Amino acid sequence: MKKIVLTLGILSLFAFNAISQEAAKPATSTVAPASQADIKFDKMVHDYGTIKQSADGGCEFTFKNTGKEPLIITNCQGSCGCTVPSCPKEPILPGKTGVIKVHYDTKRVGPISKTVTVQSNAISGTQTIQIKGTVEAAPVEEQFPTGGNAPKSGAPVEKGNN
Repeated sequence: MKKIVLTLGILSLFAFNAISQEAAKPATSTVAPASQADIKFDKMVHDYGTIKQSADGGCEFTFKNTGKEPLIITNCQGSCGCTVPSCPKEPILPGKTGVIKVHYDTKRVGPISKTVTVQSNAISGTQTIQIKGTVEAAPVEEQFPTGGNAPKSGAPVEKGNN
């Protein structure tokens, strides 16, 4: 019985020692080093002001890679289906500029306040750019002309045989 207890005690010491040595090892990082790319927009908001319904809803956001590595834009997402961004697919080298084109569907009348989320490998992380303004209804065109040359309205008069 003493031999069994002694053997279990020695095995426990070895197991405890192995666990403590494992915990004492410095942790190795499996996280990729942070990118040295960064993004700086010339403007964060584009104000259309007041535009007419069905007018061109396009605008551009120019940005610069102010970092030390190529900037890779991984995703551009509009806040709704009426706001469609177009982002560069190729990496933007340090010191170079790029353009994000945004198109807003101006068929909808009323105030505009939409965002585009830009995800990239930039140190500054995800950026949000905004478009705003007001879409004014297009003037309604008259279906029938009015004025002196307009035909008289009403039913035609039948002429009988007299």
